[in-house]
Amino acid sequence: MGIFTRFTDIVNSNINALLDKAEDPEKMVRLIIQEMEDTLVEVRSTSARLIAEKKDTERQLSRFDKEVAEWENKAELALSKDREDLARLALIEKQKAAADAASLQADVARIDEHLTRLNEEVGQLQEKLADAKARQKTIIMRQRAASSRLEVKKRIDSGKIDDAMLRFERFESKIDDLESQVEAYDMGKKTLRDEFAELETDDKISDELAALKARVNKDKTNDKA
Repeated sequence: MGIFTRFTDIVNSNINALLDKAEDPEKMVRLIIQEMEDTLVEVRSTSARLIAEKKDTERQLSRFDKEVAEWENKAELALSKDREDLARLALIEKQKAAADAASLQADVARIDEHLTRLNEEVGQLQEKLADAKARQKTIIMRQRAASSRLEVKKRIDSGKIDDAMLRFERFESKIDDLESQVEAYDMGKKTLRDEFAELETDDKISDELAALKARVNKDKTNDKA
């Protein structure tokens, strides 16, 4: 037995509800689509059989309709020849043919009703199938993405990331120590850039000192005057 036990189970089913209950949505959606496609094949086969049965019934119905007309004509002919006995027998045969025709007409009506119902249900099933196929790729992508995220979460929660970060911090501490040692060796030593910087600083101070002396001397001269 498949996912669906009857045709109406598929037509009336809620695909989202089925997927929510599934442990493996990817597998479930494939099975749903396969079941729907198989059911469509079966229903179409049933429809073809019913159509063939209808055509055969209609052929028999046409034959009995002709018999009704023939017995009617024969009854008229018998009466025209004053053979009421034959006319009565002809009418009896006409009634038999008419009863058979009525029975066949009811069969045709029943087949038409069945075919109409099948066509409606096939239309609903095709909509369900189209919906399932449209969602299949999205469902598979969502499941794989969720699985990947879950795997990443498991790895992060395993403590490996924390261990790696701790090792990074240790390496940074070692590098800080090495840089401190280098700076300690360089303390008290002047580079060529440092020498030029000092010269530039001395020139600026000398110029500023000379300007200050000139201003002071000028103020003294003004006071004496």
